[in-house]
Amino acid sequence: MTTRWMTYASPIGPMVLAGREDGLIGAWIVGQAHFGGVLPDWREDPADASLCAAARQLDEWFGGCRTAFDLPLAAVGTCFQRAVWAQIARVGFGETRDYGSVGAALGKPGSARAVGAATGRNPFTIIVPCHRLVARNGALTGYAGGLERKRALLAFEAGSRPFRFAG
Repeated sequence: MTTRWMTYASPIGPMVLAGREDGLIGAWIVGQAHFGGVLPDWREDPADASLCAAARQLDEWFGGCRTAFDLPLAAVGTCFQRAVWAQIARVGFGETRDYGSVGAALGKPGSARAVGAATGRNPFTIIVPCHRLVARNGALTGYAGGLERKRALLAFEAGSRPFRFAG
């Protein structure tokens, strides 16, 4: 399958959206942890309909008109990572969960660190809202895009309009 990609100019910095025929494989902030960049065999295609749909939905989300995404995702990861990402996708706009509760929901109590590691490799920034995961005491912990972005995303979801990130 051919991987197509485009750059998306988001309010939190440039992002790379990438997909294949079976769905979106990633939406990364350029420079975020665990994103190695565009691969040589990927084809840039800013007119690709599925990538444009992802960009449009991100525009709607940042504009305050959308609280969830309706995109076909083709996640590439281990079974555990994909299970964690599916569980994170269930955390609603403006809500937070702690890493341990995600593990417990997967039937793996005591797996908060493993959930955190899988969360750090989430390839779908914002679309699979890993910024909504916090420590058990509510503290903000790791975010592949940086804690300042995480704070801005959570503030936005808590009602701060328009979206602001000083980055």
